[in-house]
Amino acid sequence: MDKYVVALYIRLSVEDSKTESYSIKNQLTALRKYAEDLPESDNIEILEFVDNGYSGTNFERPAVQELLDLVRMFKINCIIVKDFSRFGRNAIDTGYFIERMFPLFKIRFISVNDNFDTLENPSDTGGVEVAFKYLISEYYSKDLSEKSKSAKYTKMKAGEYQSNRCIYGYRKGNNNRLEIDEEAANVVRKIFNMSLQGKNAFQIMKELYAQGIPTPAEYKTMKGFKGYDISRSSSMWQRSAVLRILYDERYIGTYIVGKRAVTEVGGYKMRLKDENEWFKIPNHNPAIIEKEIFEQVQAGLKRYKSIKRKYNEYPLRSKIFCGCCAHTMYRGKKDAEYSCKFTRIDDSYACHNLTIKEQELENLLFEIMSKQAKVILNVDASENFNELSNKMAEKINFENQIEDCYSQKMASYEKFIKKEIDIDTYRKDNIIYDMRLKELNQLHSSISKNTTQMAMLKEEKDLLRSIAAAVTSENALTQKLADALIEKVMVFPDNQIEIVWKVQAFA
Repeated sequence: MDKYVVALYIRLSVEDSKTESYSIKNQLTALRKYAEDLPESDNIEILEFVDNGYSGTNFERPAVQELLDLVRMFKINCIIVKDFSRFGRNAIDTGYFIERMFPLFKIRFISVNDNFDTLENPSDTGGVEVAFKYLISEYYSKDLSEKSKSAKYTKMKAGEYQSNRCIYGYRKGNNNRLEIDEEAANVVRKIFNMSLQGKNAFQIMKELYAQGIPTPAEYKTMKGFKGYDISRSSSMWQRSAVLRILYDERYIGTYIVGKRAVTEVGGYKMRLKDENEWFKIPNHNPAIIEKEIFEQVQAGLKRYKSIKRKYNEYPLRSKIFCGCCAHTMYRGKKDAEYSCKFTRIDDSYACHNLTIKEQELENLLFEIMSKQAKVILNVDASENFNELSNKMAEKINFENQIEDCYSQKMASYEKFIKKEIDIDTYRKDNIIYDMRLKELNQLHSSISKNTTQMAMLKEEKDLLRSIAAAVTSENALTQKLADALIEKVMVFPDNQIEIVWKVQAFA
């Protein structure tokens, strides 16, 4: 290895992000300065590995795994961390790497804040002092989550609003407390009043649209919030948005937090927790809706509530879009058809009441697939196979010629050693062999490249033929075929469709 490669490893957990000294920038600055002060700094190469938002209780972190892969490939000389807890909070796992793995690959490990360097302490991991730090670190890691929740809960009980996003109808005021945003709150009151008058969600959303009231996302965007894509909104209120407001008890002053949790540490996917796991603090913020009115509305809404059911699987799930407004089309269970619900409150849109029968659409798609599959299968594949076989034979022939030329060159050298030929003859022969080898290697390189390209093309064609064969083996569109071939289907009036294929040969 020409350069002395130093890996700087930084881990920032969610809790660490609130402490300036633990920021990624500050950790990198400190570690880079330490690395540049090493005696090997004249011939140093610094690599940076950052795990942002990951727990240190295990090593299932992308950056640390990437670092360990390079260690196994002998491409790292030294690893530097801010302290042991940055690398890992589990003493046994971390000790394995420092005591067993890193010495095996001749890796120097430095923990700056712990004054630990395996170059100076080759036979241990820091003694009792470091072991005690790990004991504290592991306890801290287990206890931190509960303490963090407790601290947040204390602030919530004191009236502070902890989320960055405010529910429609509210805004953050002084001292992080929620205050009523009267402009939006009036819309919330209007929605509840219409519900009390017996209007259903569809009638309410139609009335809001007729009055030109912006949707919650549009309103927040108008107020400067940049977290929503409203490019396709068109002030079209949706049933789900109306019902969300009517069901939300935060409008009577109840603070609700902890409704969702990340599915994994360091991830962004969320799951909805059971309601009994939510934090609820009554009378936390000023109410927009009186409790009695809210309860009356809930009594009237009971008919809308339904038991959660598993998603039904069907071939074109999440693949059918309206070609006019670009929104996903709704699949009706009773009438077995796809319909555009987005513009149902405005009959001026071209896609108003746009529908297409599910079976009719599936039959049409399968017919198109089947025709193209037959075209693919009717193409003679033997010609390409024969051409590839000929090229492979040429490639092997050149390899044999190169081997023979090397043998002749070696034989000439042996003759020279045995003094069967003189130096001048040997040099002349050597020049001829070198020129021949150069020519053969160039030809071999060219045909190898060509053969590789042909092999890849054959592999693609074989895969395409196998997909086409799978189509012809079916009698109707299946989930497997739809997932393999169709990205999405755009539906237009008069049952016109446009297909976005995953496999271009079917286009």
